[in-house]
Amino acid sequence: MSTLDSATATRSGKGHRDENFPVASHLIHPRHRGAILAFYDFVRAGDDVADHSALAPERKIELLDRLADALTGAGPSDPEAEPLRRELAARGLPPRHALELLDAFRMDARKNRYADWDELIHYCRYSAMPVGRFVLDVHGEDPARVYRASDAICAALQVINHLQDCGKDYAALDRVYLPQDCLDRHGATVAMLGEAKAPPQLRAATRELAQRCLDLLDEGAVLPDLIDDLRLSLEIAAIHRLAVVLSRGLLERDPLSEKVHHGKAAFALTALGGVAATLARRPFRGRTVRAAAQGIRS
Repeated sequence: MSTLDSATATRSGKGHRDENFPVASHLIHPRHRGAILAFYDFVRAGDDVADHSALAPERKIELLDRLADALTGAGPSDPEAEPLRRELAARGLPPRHALELLDAFRMDARKNRYADWDELIHYCRYSAMPVGRFVLDVHGEDPARVYRASDAICAALQVINHLQDCGKDYAALDRVYLPQDCLDRHGATVAMLGEAKAPPQLRAATRELAQRCLDLLDEGAVLPDLIDDLRLSLEIAAIHRLAVVLSRGLLERDPLSEKVHHGKAAFALTALGGVAATLARRPFRGRTVRAAAQGIRS
Protein backbone atom coordinates (compact mmCIF):
# COMPACT_ATOMS: atom_id res chain seq x y z
CA MET A 1 0.00 0.00 0.00
CA SER A 2 1.33 3.45 -0.90
CA THR A 3 2.36 5.75 1.94
CA LEU A 4 0.91 9.26 1.92
CA ASP A 5 4.29 10.96 1.63
CA SER A 6 3.53 13.35 -1.23
CA ALA A 7 0.69 15.28 -2.83
CA THR A 8 0.69 12.77 -5.67
CA ALA A 9 0.01 9.92 -3.25
CA THR A 10 -3.15 11.65 -2.03
CA ARG A 11 -4.69 12.24 -5.46
CA SER A 12 -8.37 11.32 -5.66
CA GLY A 13 -8.43 10.68 -9.39
CA LYS A 14 -10.88 13.55 -9.92
CA GLY A 15 -10.16 15.65 -13.01
CA HIS A 16 -11.42 18.79 -14.69
CA ARG A 17 -14.16 16.88 -16.52
CA ASP A 18 -15.66 15.89 -13.15
CA GLU A 19 -16.34 19.45 -12.03
CA ASN A 20 -19.80 21.00 -11.86
CA PHE A 21 -18.75 23.84 -14.15
CA PRO A 22 -16.62 23.92 -17.32
CA VAL A 23 -12.85 24.11 -16.85
CA ALA A 24 -10.98 25.40 -19.91
CA SER A 25 -13.60 24.12 -22.32
CA HIS A 26 -12.97 24.31 -26.05
CA LEU A 27 -14.49 27.78 -26.04
CA ILE A 28 -11.13 28.87 -24.61
CA HIS A 29 -8.44 29.50 -27.23
CA PRO A 30 -5.93 26.61 -27.41
CA ARG A 31 -3.04 28.95 -26.59
CA HIS A 32 -4.54 29.51 -23.13
CA ARG A 33 -5.95 26.08 -22.30
CA GLY A 34 -2.60 24.58 -21.28
CA ALA A 35 -1.95 27.23 -18.64
CA ILE A 36 -5.47 26.96 -17.22
CA LEU A 37 -5.33 23.17 -17.07
CA ALA A 38 -1.89 23.29 -15.41
CA PHE A 39 -3.35 25.65 -12.82
CA TYR A 40 -6.35 23.36 -12.33
CA ASP A 41 -4.15 20.27 -11.87
CA PHE A 42 -1.98 22.05 -9.30
CA VAL A 43 -5.02 23.27 -7.40
CA ARG A 44 -6.66 19.85 -7.62
CA ALA A 45 -3.55 18.30 -6.04
CA GLY A 46 -3.75 20.74 -3.14
CA ASP A 47 -7.48 20.20 -2.74
CA ASP A 48 -6.99 16.44 -2.62
CA VAL A 49 -4.44 16.89 0.17
CA ALA A 50 -6.85 19.06 2.16
CA ASP A 51 -9.74 16.63 1.66
CA HIS A 52 -7.85 13.42 2.44
CA SER A 53 -9.56 11.74 5.38
CA ALA A 54 -6.49 9.72 6.41
CA LEU A 55 -4.18 12.72 6.89
CA ALA A 56 -3.81 14.66 10.12
CA PRO A 57 -4.12 18.45 9.80
CA GLU A 58 -0.41 18.95 10.51
CA ARG A 59 0.51 16.51 7.75
CA LYS A 60 -1.81 18.26 5.31
CA ILE A 61 -0.13 21.59 6.08
CA GLU A 62 3.31 20.04 5.52
CA LEU A 63 2.34 18.66 2.10
CA LEU A 64 0.72 21.94 1.09
CA ASP A 65 3.85 23.82 2.13
CA ARG A 66 5.90 21.48 -0.05
CA LEU A 67 3.67 22.27 -3.03
CA ALA A 68 4.11 25.99 -2.41
CA ASP A 69 7.88 25.66 -2.18
CA ALA A 70 8.02 23.58 -5.35
CA LEU A 71 6.00 26.19 -7.23
CA THR A 72 8.11 29.12 -6.09
CA GLY A 73 11.45 27.32 -6.34
CA ALA A 74 12.06 27.54 -2.61
CA GLY A 75 12.09 23.74 -2.36
CA PRO A 76 12.57 20.61 -4.45
CA SER A 77 10.67 20.12 -7.69
CA ASP A 78 7.32 18.34 -7.48
CA PRO A 79 5.51 16.73 -10.44
CA GLU A 80 2.25 18.34 -9.29
CA ALA A 81 3.79 21.83 -9.41
CA GLU A 82 6.21 21.64 -12.33
CA PRO A 83 3.74 22.10 -15.23
CA LEU A 84 2.28 25.24 -13.67
CA ARG A 85 5.74 26.51 -12.77
CA ARG A 86 6.74 26.22 -16.43
CA GLU A 87 3.56 27.95 -17.64
CA LEU A 88 4.01 30.84 -15.22
CA ALA A 89 7.63 31.29 -16.25
CA ALA A 90 6.75 31.24 -19.95
CA ARG A 91 4.09 33.92 -19.47
CA GLY A 92 5.87 36.05 -16.90
CA LEU A 93 3.07 35.57 -14.38
CA PRO A 94 3.59 35.39 -10.60
CA PRO A 95 2.42 32.39 -8.55
CA ARG A 96 0.19 34.61 -6.38
CA HIS A 97 -3.18 33.12 -7.31
CA ALA A 98 -2.06 29.51 -6.91
CA LEU A 99 -0.47 30.27 -3.55
CA GLU A 100 -3.72 31.86 -2.37
CA LEU A 101 -5.54 28.63 -3.23
CA LEU A 102 -3.06 26.77 -1.03
CA ASP A 103 -3.92 29.22 1.77
CA ALA A 104 -7.57 28.16 1.38
CA PHE A 105 -6.59 24.50 1.63
CA ARG A 106 -4.62 25.26 4.80
CA MET A 107 -7.85 26.77 6.16
CA ASP A 108 -9.65 23.55 5.25
CA ALA A 109 -7.03 21.55 7.15
CA ARG A 110 -7.56 23.62 10.31
CA LYS A 111 -11.15 24.84 10.16
CA ASN A 112 -14.44 22.93 9.95
CA ARG A 113 -17.06 25.57 10.77
CA TYR A 114 -17.98 29.11 9.69
CA ALA A 115 -19.72 31.60 11.96
CA ASP A 116 -21.38 33.87 9.39
CA TRP A 117 -21.57 34.90 5.73
CA ASP A 118 -18.64 37.31 5.96
CA GLU A 119 -16.42 34.54 7.29
CA LEU A 120 -17.50 32.26 4.44
CA ILE A 121 -16.83 34.97 1.84
CA HIS A 122 -13.37 35.48 3.37
CA TYR A 123 -12.76 31.79 2.70
CA CYS A 124 -14.04 32.22 -0.87
CA ARG A 125 -11.55 35.08 -1.33
CA TYR A 126 -8.83 32.43 -1.17
CA SER A 127 -10.64 29.28 -2.32
CA ALA A 128 -12.48 30.64 -5.38
CA MET A 129 -11.69 34.20 -6.41
CA PRO A 130 -8.04 33.47 -7.34
CA VAL A 131 -9.26 30.95 -9.94
CA GLY A 132 -11.15 33.60 -11.89
CA ARG A 133 -8.36 36.11 -11.45
CA PHE A 134 -5.79 33.67 -12.84
CA VAL A 135 -7.88 32.95 -15.93
CA LEU A 136 -8.35 36.68 -16.50
CA ASP A 137 -4.63 37.32 -16.10
CA VAL A 138 -3.77 34.57 -18.57
CA HIS A 139 -5.97 36.34 -21.11
CA GLY A 140 -4.44 39.74 -20.38
CA GLU A 141 -7.71 41.28 -19.17
CA ASP A 142 -7.69 44.51 -17.14
CA PRO A 143 -7.89 43.64 -13.41
CA ALA A 144 -9.34 47.02 -12.47
CA ARG A 145 -12.24 46.46 -14.84
CA VAL A 146 -13.00 42.77 -14.35
CA TYR A 147 -11.83 41.46 -10.98
CA ARG A 148 -14.82 42.67 -8.97
CA ALA A 149 -17.46 41.01 -11.15
CA SER A 150 -15.32 37.89 -11.46
CA ASP A 151 -14.93 37.68 -7.69
CA ALA A 152 -18.72 37.75 -7.25
CA ILE A 153 -19.26 34.94 -9.76
CA CYS A 154 -16.47 32.81 -8.31
CA ALA A 155 -17.78 33.20 -4.76
CA ALA A 156 -21.22 32.13 -5.96
CA LEU A 157 -19.79 29.07 -7.71
CA GLN A 158 -17.98 28.08 -4.52
CA VAL A 159 -21.05 28.41 -2.31
CA ILE A 160 -23.17 26.52 -4.86
CA ASN A 161 -20.69 23.65 -4.63
CA HIS A 162 -20.83 23.84 -0.83
CA LEU A 163 -24.62 23.60 -0.90
CA GLN A 164 -24.67 20.69 -3.34
CA ASP A 165 -22.08 18.78 -1.29
CA CYS A 166 -23.20 19.80 2.21
CA GLY A 167 -24.23 16.30 3.24
CA LYS A 168 -21.14 14.64 1.80
CA ASP A 169 -18.76 17.19 3.35
CA TYR A 170 -20.32 16.65 6.76
CA ALA A 171 -20.33 12.86 6.54
CA ALA A 172 -16.82 12.44 5.12
CA LEU A 173 -14.89 15.31 6.72
CA ASP A 174 -17.09 16.77 9.47
CA ARG A 175 -16.79 19.99 7.47
CA VAL A 176 -19.68 22.45 7.39
CA TYR A 177 -19.60 25.53 5.18
CA LEU A 178 -23.17 26.60 5.95
CA PRO A 179 -22.70 29.57 8.32
CA GLN A 180 -23.80 28.89 11.88
CA ASP A 181 -25.80 32.12 12.14
CA CYS A 182 -27.79 31.13 9.05
CA LEU A 183 -28.58 27.74 10.58
CA ASP A 184 -29.56 29.43 13.83
CA ARG A 185 -31.91 31.89 12.10
CA HIS A 186 -33.94 29.00 10.75
CA GLY A 187 -33.75 26.70 13.76
CA ALA A 188 -31.50 24.24 11.91
CA THR A 189 -28.62 22.25 13.39
CA VAL A 190 -25.43 20.82 12.00
CA ALA A 191 -26.64 17.33 12.86
CA MET A 192 -29.45 17.70 10.32
CA LEU A 193 -26.80 17.45 7.57
CA GLY A 194 -26.48 13.78 8.48
CA GLU A 195 -30.11 12.97 7.74
CA ALA A 196 -31.31 11.29 4.55
CA LYS A 197 -33.65 14.18 3.81
CA ALA A 198 -33.27 17.78 4.92
CA PRO A 199 -35.81 18.89 7.53
CA PRO A 200 -37.74 22.10 6.79
CA GLN A 201 -35.42 24.19 8.97
CA LEU A 202 -32.34 23.09 7.02
CA ARG A 203 -34.12 23.62 3.71
CA ALA A 204 -34.90 27.18 4.78
CA ALA A 205 -31.21 27.75 5.49
CA THR A 206 -30.07 26.35 2.15
CA ARG A 207 -32.68 28.47 0.37
CA GLU A 208 -31.34 31.60 2.03
CA LEU A 209 -27.82 30.75 0.89
CA ALA A 210 -29.00 29.91 -2.63
CA GLN A 211 -30.63 33.34 -2.82
CA ARG A 212 -27.36 34.92 -1.71
CA CYS A 213 -25.69 33.08 -4.60
CA LEU A 214 -28.24 34.56 -6.99
CA ASP A 215 -27.46 38.01 -5.60
CA LEU A 216 -23.75 37.46 -6.24
CA LEU A 217 -24.47 36.22 -9.74
CA ASP A 218 -26.56 39.30 -10.40
CA GLU A 219 -23.57 41.41 -9.32
CA GLY A 220 -21.30 39.48 -11.68
CA ALA A 221 -23.70 39.29 -14.64
CA VAL A 222 -21.95 42.16 -16.41
CA LEU A 223 -18.62 40.29 -16.62
CA PRO A 224 -18.99 38.66 -20.08
CA ASP A 225 -19.60 42.09 -21.59
CA LEU A 226 -16.47 43.51 -19.94
CA ILE A 227 -14.15 40.85 -21.36
CA ASP A 228 -12.09 41.74 -24.43
CA ASP A 229 -11.39 38.14 -25.46
CA LEU A 230 -14.55 36.88 -27.17
CA ARG A 231 -13.93 33.20 -26.46
CA LEU A 232 -13.35 33.83 -22.76
CA SER A 233 -16.45 36.02 -22.69
CA LEU A 234 -18.52 33.12 -24.02
CA GLU A 235 -17.00 30.68 -21.54
CA ILE A 236 -17.88 32.96 -18.64
CA ALA A 237 -21.39 33.51 -20.01
CA ALA A 238 -21.96 29.75 -20.15
CA ILE A 239 -20.68 29.27 -16.59
CA HIS A 240 -22.78 32.16 -15.32
CA ARG A 241 -25.95 30.79 -16.90
CA LEU A 242 -25.28 27.32 -15.45
CA ALA A 243 -24.72 28.83 -12.01
CA VAL A 244 -27.98 30.77 -12.14
CA VAL A 245 -29.91 27.62 -13.04
CA LEU A 246 -28.23 25.64 -10.25
CA SER A 247 -28.93 28.36 -7.69
CA ARG A 248 -32.59 28.45 -8.69
CA GLY A 249 -32.65 24.67 -8.42
CA LEU A 250 -31.30 24.91 -4.88
CA LEU A 251 -34.21 27.18 -4.00
CA GLU A 252 -36.56 24.28 -4.82
CA ARG A 253 -34.60 21.07 -4.23
CA ASP A 254 -33.18 19.31 -1.20
CA PRO A 255 -29.42 18.85 -1.64
CA LEU A 256 -29.45 15.90 0.76
CA SER A 257 -31.98 13.81 -1.14
CA GLU A 258 -32.40 15.30 -4.62
CA LYS A 259 -30.13 15.71 -7.60
CA VAL A 260 -29.37 19.37 -8.15
CA HIS A 261 -26.67 19.42 -10.84
CA HIS A 262 -27.37 19.23 -14.55
CA GLY A 263 -27.50 16.20 -16.77
CA LYS A 264 -25.34 16.41 -19.89
CA ALA A 265 -28.12 17.52 -22.22
CA ALA A 266 -29.46 20.18 -19.85
CA PHE A 267 -25.89 21.29 -19.12
CA ALA A 268 -25.21 21.85 -22.83
CA LEU A 269 -28.50 23.61 -23.53
CA THR A 270 -28.16 25.92 -20.54
CA ALA A 271 -24.58 26.82 -21.46
CA LEU A 272 -25.61 27.43 -25.05
CA GLY A 273 -28.26 29.87 -23.86
CA GLY A 274 -25.63 31.89 -22.05
CA VAL A 275 -23.38 31.90 -25.10
CA ALA A 276 -26.18 32.98 -27.43
CA ALA A 277 -27.27 35.83 -25.17
CA THR A 278 -23.73 37.16 -24.92
CA LEU A 279 -23.19 36.98 -28.67
CA ALA A 280 -26.40 38.95 -29.18
CA ARG A 281 -25.16 41.70 -26.85
CA ARG A 282 -21.60 41.77 -28.18
CA PRO A 283 -22.12 44.57 -30.73
CA PHE A 284 -23.29 46.84 -27.90
CA ARG A 285 -20.62 46.01 -25.29
CA GLY A 286 -18.86 49.35 -25.72
CA ARG A 287 -21.44 51.12 -23.59
CA THR A 288 -21.09 48.49 -20.86
CA VAL A 289 -17.31 48.89 -20.81
CA ARG A 290 -17.64 52.69 -20.66
CA ALA A 291 -20.11 52.44 -17.78
CA ALA A 292 -17.72 50.13 -15.91
CA ALA A 293 -14.82 52.50 -16.48
CA GLN A 294 -16.92 55.38 -15.16
CA GLY A 295 -17.75 53.32 -12.09
CA ILE A 296 -14.06 52.65 -11.43
CA ARG A 297 -13.19 56.36 -11.66
CA SER A 298 -16.10 57.53 -9.47
